[in-house]
Amino acid sequence: MKMHHRIVSLAAAGLITFLCSTVFGFDDDDFQYWSSAGASVNINKDWKAVFTEELRFGNQGGNLYYQRSDLGFVYSGFADWIDIGLNYGLIYEKDDKTDRWRRENRPHLNLTFKWKMWGLSLSDRNRFEYRDRENGKRLWRYRNKFTVKLPWKLTAWKLQPYVADEVFINLDDEHFNRNRFYAGVSTPLGEKLSADIYYILQASRKGSDYTDYHVLGTALKFKF
Repeated sequence: MKMHHRIVSLAAAGLITFLCSTVFGFDDDDFQYWSSAGASVNINKDWKAVFTEELRFGNQGGNLYYQRSDLGFVYSGFADWIDIGLNYGLIYEKDDKTDRWRRENRPHLNLTFKWKMWGLSLSDRNRFEYRDRENGKRLWRYRNKFTVKLPWKLTAWKLQPYVADEVFINLDDEHFNRNRFYAGVSTPLGEKLSADIYYILQASRKGSDYTDYHVLGTALKFKF
């Protein structure tokens, strides 16, 4: 019953976000554009290698401030309902005070559970990441992303809607510090290529307040 309530809540929030997303937030919130391209290569029936390159543009989508390269391996040999991934991310983020680029090393372990219910494709990704930051203390962080893919394929482009919610918790102080809500569509562009376009509402805690980002994102995914 709790799972049912969460799915209904996500679907309702997705509809509201879709109707409101053309506004891209209030005047005092930042609109951003995030772009990524990724590839997965099957090594054998149980293993695949994955790579992602991501860029983020802030200040109303005009300034590049974030770049991430992520390489890893995914094992799916235990069962159809779980993937285990081990990745390393190299991140450069611009310091808004000094305008300098700061480096972060971010290895992470991912456990993704997958199942189907009522025609929906569900996944629950559990990420444990270690943040080795040039301009801050080292810390562990847990991220949980719950995704619901709806069973519909809309228009001739076969657009498949989805919604997701991701929470971020710093394990050193056990504080919830960020939430991302996603609403988007994915579409196949060929036998080996697919694309996503999505909206993110991100709320990050800064002291006792929260800072919101309204993000338009695009992603290309290659499979080999």
